[in-house]
Amino acid sequence: MAKYTEEQLTFWTKPPSESEQTKLENSERMVRDAIISDEKLKNKSTETFGQGSYANNTNVRLNSDIDINVRYTGGFYFNLPPGTDEKDVGISTLPPSDYSYTEYKDDLENALVNKFGRKDIERKDKCIRIKGNSYRIETDVIPTWNFRRYSNNGSYVLGAKFKTDSGTWIVNYPKQHLENGINKNNSTFRRFKRLTRLHRKLRYKMIDDGENVSDNITSFLLECLVWNVPNRVMNDYATWTVRLKESIIYLHDQTREQSTCKEWGEVSELLYLFHGDRKWSYQDINSYMVLLWNHLA
Repeated sequence: MAKYTEEQLTFWTKPPSESEQTKLENSERMVRDAIISDEKLKNKSTETFGQGSYANNTNVRLNSDIDINVRYTGGFYFNLPPGTDEKDVGISTLPPSDYSYTEYKDDLENALVNKFGRKDIERKDKCIRIKGNSYRIETDVIPTWNFRRYSNNGSYVLGAKFKTDSGTWIVNYPKQHLENGINKNNSTFRRFKRLTRLHRKLRYKMIDDGENVSDNITSFLLECLVWNVPNRVMNDYATWTVRLKESIIYLHDQTREQSTCKEWGEVSELLYLFHGDRKWSYQDINSYMVLLWNHLA
């Protein structure tokens, strides 16, 4: 692994600048301002918070977009365990909502248009994009609703659910993702997020060098893969050269067969990484680790 020096690898583990948190806070504030000043939304119950690489402090490229979740908290979607119904968890008597997700996304889009102007707002399949300019970074606003995943005892985990314009419903758990990432980072002497940045940076380097990196290898996936790397890989070695090498070996070995990685989860540990209709497969990761190893040789 002689292509990059230890000094280069160490540099790539660092965030792009010390102003990233300020950029995130500015994006959150401008979205909140749009909601507060909107006649339809100012009286609705919502919460606004960052998610994705900026919020998780794992971004590696300057001028990458910021993701802001605007979650409607005045109603909720839910999922029940097999064999239970609404009365078992105490929600059978709740009145039906007279506000739909589609109405909410439309209202949020209109609020942003009123704040920034039509030319600076672009409606995408999953989000509403505020275009960047000389004084603000491009921001993707994701309209979501509260989502409750119930257990048999009536307790629930709170996530976020949204519908793409193409008709697909998506559930994720951004706050649990954030909390778990912080905890693993603390348990690895702040090396979890640094190793994540290193893997992400190397993916960009490979793409820039014209290597055939699959579109299935996303930045989000790389963070989840590093999440599944044991803490010892980050804690027991003295250099980034060795930590990187050991993480690649581990991920390659564990993705030879589905049986050794089928229980891997996202960073939230509330969704499986390889179950269901995912963009990637364990074979994609195994092939990518070979490509990365050869890139570093």
